[in-house]
Amino acid sequence: MVVDESHLMPVPEGVDITTAGGIPETWLTAYQLLHTIGEVKAGQYVLVMAAGSGVGTAAIQLAVAAGAKPIAVAGTAAKLENAMQLGAVAAFNYKEGPYGEAAKAAAGGKGANLVLDCVGGSLWGENAQAIAMEGRWVLYGLMGGPSPDGPVLAHLLRKRVRLEATTLRARSDEYKAGLVAGLTPLLSHFTDGSFSVVVDTVYEGLDKVQSAHERMQSNANMGKLIVKV
Repeated sequence: MVVDESHLMPVPEGVDITTAGGIPETWLTAYQLLHTIGEVKAGQYVLVMAAGSGVGTAAIQLAVAAGAKPIAVAGTAAKLENAMQLGAVAAFNYKEGPYGEAAKAAAGGKGANLVLDCVGGSLWGENAQAIAMEGRWVLYGLMGGPSPDGPVLAHLLRKRVRLEATTLRARSDEYKAGLVAGLTPLLSHFTDGSFSVVVDTVYEGLDKVQSAHERMQSNANMGKLIVKV
């Protein structure tokens, strides 16, 4: 494998190489969402969508490390329980009904200062209710579809929300190198146990890639799916 030298990170001491495979690009994405774009500050509330995903579990831990208060949204009780164990201050199951007002109440009654949204269309209304005045809304996925149904622009205008969309894979080498440089000093947290890679399943061999994709598509996984070659 050939990789840009500036994109490499050391394997944290005490972490095996297979588990370390679950750090990039998941933790780099979460770092980007929270710090580079979201500009998270200590004491702020962060609404984390898909809180049981690899990025979601990383974002919760990074938010706690930044002194912020993560609020988790996921689709199963097990994922929500895991989010609370990782440091979320509240958790909501979007499959059980509307959560926007409850999430706003959990965020001190004023709403989340930052929303990390990989869902998009289907749940935009709940997130619009949950976000605070002048909150930041970072969109990085469209698992719930690309077309919101309703007055999304009116909600953004009324609350003076800053909406920013982002991707990572298509970014420049220099941009990715900056993320690596930002995250690398935090890798010691994996050694001291304050960070953990949440691994759902390790698949042995490239012939298991299809099985990994099928598990991800079913939304059954909690944390990372790792293929060991």
